[in-house]
Amino acid sequence: MWEQEWEKMSDKDREQFARVVNLLFQKTFIVRDEVDVKSHGIVINKDFRFLERYQTLFSDYFRVAGWGTQLDGHRGVAALYNRFGYNHRRLDKAATYILFTLRLIYEEQLEKLALRREAFTTVGELLEKMFHLGLLDKKPSDKMLRENLGILKNHSIIDKLDGSWTTPQTRLIIYPSVTLLVSNEKIGELYETLRQTSIGEEGREDEASGEDAID
Repeated sequence: MWEQEWEKMSDKDREQFARVVNLLFQKTFIVRDEVDVKSHGIVINKDFRFLERYQTLFSDYFRVAGWGTQLDGHRGVAALYNRFGYNHRRLDKAATYILFTLRLIYEEQLEKLALRREAFTTVGELLEKMFHLGLLDKKPSDKMLRENLGILKNHSIIDKLDGSWTTPQTRLIIYPSVTLLVSNEKIGELYETLRQTSIGEEGREDEASGEDAID
């Protein structure tokens, strides 16, 4: 039982345990390799290592309240989820499309990553791909970018290496946690939605011009 292991912990580890519990509730994901605020380099996250060390204790503790933990050592991601489907954060359409595009960029770079599990892009490249996919029809507002990219940062999906969220040259790092949040199945579902939307729009255009829609 987790109570027995808890009794063996030092006061310092108990304090860190409580902090990491609250961090998981706040962020959902904790990544092993993250951007250091000062150096902007990639460093090992001590909180992730602490989770690895006390993985069983965390799992037993959360299970009592209906929560589950997932620790993926290959990807370097720890995740918290509710076993009953409660306490989900709903993303609006703009944030969902940004997240979807980041997942595609990550997937495209996956073969080039070798041992590294993070991918890199820029705000400009992100928006350009969204235009290409038909997810944007005009330049998004600075407010939309700041809010939605900020949300994804707060949940350890991305981080920025420099600049501001609204600058096209700002470099972004995409953490492997994006693969847990957006599965291959979800990518397929969104692709199908976009395809159906495109077909519907073509059909309306053909009707307006008096032509039949053909393949």
